[in-house]
Amino acid sequence: MKIGAPKEIESGENRVAMTPDSAVQLQKLGYECLIEAGAGANAGFADADYEAAGVTVVKTAASLWKEADIIAKVRIPTSTELKRLTADKTLISFFNPAGNEEGMELAKSKGASVIAMEMVPRISRAQKMDALSSMANIAGYRAVIEAGNNYGRFFTGQITAAGKVPPAKVLVVGAGVAGLAAIGTSTSLGAITYAFDVRPEVAEQVESMGAEFVYLDFEEEQKDGSSSGGYASVSSPEFREAQLAKFRELAPEMDIVITTALIPNREAPKLWLEDMVASMKPGSVIIDLAAERGGNVEGTVKDERVVTDNGVIIVGYTDFPSRMASQASTLYATNIRHMMTDLTPEKDGQVVHNMDDDVIRGATVTHQGEITFPPPPPKVQAIAAQPKKEAPRELTPEERRAQEIAAFKAQTRQQVTLLGIGAVLLLGVGLVAPASFMQHFIVFVLSVFVGFQVIWNVSHSLHTPLMAVTNAISSIIILGALMQIGSGSWLVIILAAVSVFMAGINIFGGFLVTRRMLAMFQKS
Repeated sequence: MKIGAPKEIESGENRVAMTPDSAVQLQKLGYECLIEAGAGANAGFADADYEAAGVTVVKTAASLWKEADIIAKVRIPTSTELKRLTADKTLISFFNPAGNEEGMELAKSKGASVIAMEMVPRISRAQKMDALSSMANIAGYRAVIEAGNNYGRFFTGQITAAGKVPPAKVLVVGAGVAGLAAIGTSTSLGAITYAFDVRPEVAEQVESMGAEFVYLDFEEEQKDGSSSGGYASVSSPEFREAQLAKFRELAPEMDIVITTALIPNREAPKLWLEDMVASMKPGSVIIDLAAERGGNVEGTVKDERVVTDNGVIIVGYTDFPSRMASQASTLYATNIRHMMTDLTPEKDGQVVHNMDDDVIRGATVTHQGEITFPPPPPKVQAIAAQPKKEAPRELTPEERRAQEIAAFKAQTRQQVTLLGIGAVLLLGVGLVAPASFMQHFIVFVLSVFVGFQVIWNVSHSLHTPLMAVTNAISSIIILGALMQIGSGSWLVIILAAVSVFMAGINIFGGFLVTRRMLAMFQKS
């Protein structure tokens, strides 16, 4: 079968659904790859790059839609494009099925299979196909870069010969995928970064990235700020008032504000009001990532850069991923390739549209002349409930003392038994071995015993269990060597001295290494 990527016809869209690298991987799945001439030019991929990767360059979009069995796109297809579908074709693209009923009906009438990339269920197995997260990650990163382009100062603080420069203060509203990407970029550039989200469970993740989480004195509502699908839920009026009050408090201090609060197919909530914009310093920058649905900021104009009367810059661009077309295309094409891997289990270039697969079923909006949207919830394997273990009964002091005495007696019996067996073995060896051998053998046994008692029982907070073993062996060597240093043979004396030296290095070096290891886990 053939898979093709046409050139995006949306004005200003620079991304492409197939890159030379992804085409190589698709060919390994058994597909023949097609690309419309010039489709990747705006993303930095020339036709020659595709040809070098074994991709056939098709001159027109009409020819590509006719030849390809599978069409991979980025933007929501227009009615003109959907009319080119047939019953034997599969379309993979962003589709917005919840807000595109006309498109679904047209695809249904054509009998084509349509896979909406934004409908990939957010489960662990499908993360590699999550195009929404891929694009949101780029949008969050680019939002900070765009803010830096409009902000006339450093992000990081500096001390120069001309004076001290304070770091920028950045507030990120919303700690989803885009928000976290913005937080990571802002902190890496050296800005003092704050973040707010209605879901308090993300606070730990925000703080682990070096930002400060903004808490509200509204504990009751903050306990329940999330909903299914990874998006924040709609807040109560009381919580909203507490939220706005906090933002009014922060607004005069912030140099850059990035808002990311958006739920698909809903108007964006107004979180940064006109009075907050008016209280910000001249030259401050607001990046509104929700501009496509009206914006989180009062004063946002879709796809425009606005400067307010008090000198605050409000950026309402909606094409942040397209502004990084090469990177965005690479990630999106990878998402498509992983989807095709699931659709091609035999790697034979034949699509198997398995509607029993949670990922494929969840992303499919039309199939075999039927609308399959909305999908059922993913099947979750039930986990058998584990029987609760009864909590152990707390022992009385008398019972605890009795247990300790019993354990001590058992340990004593074991030691006496081992000593008895050792004595019998030693006596047996003494009956048959010469006196010179017994002298050395007794020294060896005593060295083992003393070394075990002295070294093995040292707390592992001072050295590791492995170090305890090596130190115990080294102590045996040292004690044995010390006993032999007084020998009359010069060869024995030299060997004993070397043994003491080498074993000493092992013991002292071991403690030095352990000390360094423990220092790695100590707070400075």
